[in-house]
Amino acid sequence: MAGRVDTIGYLDAVARHDTARAYKQRLLSALDVWRRHTVVDVGCGPGADLVDLAATGAEWVIGIDADPEMVAAARARTEEYPAVDVHRADAAALPLADAMVDRARLDRVLHRVDSPAAVFAELRRVLRPDGIAVVAQPDWDTITVDPGDVRVGRAVRDFLCDQVVPGATVGRRVARLAERAGFEVDLHVTAPVIRDFAAADEILGLRRNAERAVRGGGLAPDVARRWLHELGTAPFLATFLLFTAVLRPRGGTR
Repeated sequence: MAGRVDTIGYLDAVARHDTARAYKQRLLSALDVWRRHTVVDVGCGPGADLVDLAATGAEWVIGIDADPEMVAAARARTEEYPAVDVHRADAAALPLADAMVDRARLDRVLHRVDSPAAVFAELRRVLRPDGIAVVAQPDWDTITVDPGDVRVGRAVRDFLCDQVVPGATVGRRVARLAERAGFEVDLHVTAPVIRDFAAADEILGLRRNAERAVRGGGLAPDVARRWLHELGTAPFLATFLLFTAVLRPRGGTR
């Protein structure tokens, strides 16, 4: 059975995949960072994206994360970038003044917070009237794989959403929450396709979550083994819905 997940290793591995690189580049392009800008990455994790933000030439890049392990890793990774500062703070209580940020970024953060609505309210508070925020959030309840028994895949997905990821379906609520916080929302929904089982397993944790479901009593061990064995045969497909949004303060200037 799998042990404790290496979260930093997992995040770095996911960031290397073509699927992640493609949407991350879209987010970076949508931010349209200029040299005078102050940019904040809320939920920056181990800091890989902070390096890309620093490469834009932004005047100041701020990384925020609530996890001290992530903060330490991000500081180590960006110590050679004088324009980057990393702080430990809650996404719903940013240590930033009102209207001090030109650009903001949240990438796969909202499922880990107690109140996504409070996070959007904080984004609205710290963004300048002409600011831009970008958000990316998967919906884990939409994970689909082939081949494999549909009922087993559903059981693994249900266990993931009920027991592992606290805000598994927040992606579908991004537009509504952002609009209530005072943003104009340009929403895009894509369905990334992964044709390699090993890559899908690394990104979606298929083996790990099947084992969790077995340990939790939601799946018989022999059923899980047969399902995983079948998934490991070619051809293979996995997909899910990824919600990305470009946000601008309502009534702001452009």
